[in-house]
Amino acid sequence: MNSSTPAHRTALSVNVNKVALVRNTRHLGIPSVSRAALLCLQAGAQGITVHPRPDERHIRAQDVMELATLLQNWPDREYNIEGNPFHNLMDFIRSVRPHQATFVPDGEGQFTSDHGWNLAQDAERLRPLIAECRALGVRVSLFMDPIPEQMAAAKAVGADRVELYTEPYAAAWGTPQQAQELERYRAAAQAALDAGLGVNAGHDLNRDNLAAFVHTVPGLLEVSIGHALIADALELGYGATVRAYLDCIQQGTAANPA
Repeated sequence: MNSSTPAHRTALSVNVNKVALVRNTRHLGIPSVSRAALLCLQAGAQGITVHPRPDERHIRAQDVMELATLLQNWPDREYNIEGNPFHNLMDFIRSVRPHQATFVPDGEGQFTSDHGWNLAQDAERLRPLIAECRALGVRVSLFMDPIPEQMAAAKAVGADRVELYTEPYAAAWGTPQQAQELERYRAAAQAALDAGLGVNAGHDLNRDNLAAFVHTVPGLLEVSIGHALIADALELGYGATVRAYLDCIQQGTAANPA
């Protein structure tokens, strides 16, 4: 999971936010976020993602630190902390120095991430924070809508990667718009590659739609998956679920090995 990873090797980073959401409904400390992350790593997940929001409605500051300690025992895996750099994200980046910081333009009370950055509006505010992350040795990925014309701007502001926001693709899955949406993501990913950026993706990817996405989208380095994966794990268990998602990635890779 680094910038030299071949384009055909897409890594799976498991977002454990929803484990924390369930835990926070009681005061018993179960289910354990760290235990969930460990089981996912043992099953082959290449990374762990968290999105600690200011209201701590799921991931809490203590979780961020405990997962950082856990991942020290997995030097070949990656830690991705995502969030709005104008809220609480940068404090975590400065203290933890994860492998990757994913900048997401969420509002403080936002239900879930639902749009990418508007770089015409936000570039100058983002630029010094991206530079700070990179000075700390932290790779920066910007959460972006699949708009090819925005990819060069993401590179210009200093990002290393973009994470393509995939909810529109997921919503179109199984409809006549599916092929059109896939083409949008293919074109955006190619524009990112042409600009010199790495390509990540995430939001509502699942066992049904993941293989086709991996097959179609060029240079896909990482998918970050939380809600669907944790929902599947309620039925299948963490290990079987992670292996099922890795199988989906392999299916997409085998269909398009270039």
